[in-house]
Amino acid sequence: MGQVKEITADAFDAEARQAAQPVVVDFFATWCPPCKALAPILEKVAAAYAGKVTFVKVNTDEAPELAGEFGIRGIPTLVFLKGGQVVQSLTGLRGESEIRSAVDALL
Repeated sequence: MGQVKEITADAFDAEARQAAQPVVVDFFATWCPPCKALAPILEKVAAAYAGKVTFVKVNTDEAPELAGEFGIRGIPTLVFLKGGQVVQSLTGLRGESEIRSAVDALL
């Protein structure tokens, strides 16, 4: 298993909203090619920020209520949370440098 932990809607509050450190949530689906392309990039960024930022992923097909709550209109979408609040979101396949910049802004 990598640095990015897949979580369920039931675990979302504990793992993301109430996390002690900033959280990056990857909203994805198993059938989505850009989501698959983003996964190794996100793993690399997550490894670089291990211990400072928590990275989780949520399958929108299994947690449609969470996707709705966060207004997810396209996938993949990265949602950046600090203190349980949305600070920023990025929709679509993004490069490592853009994701790192967003994580740096979160810190």
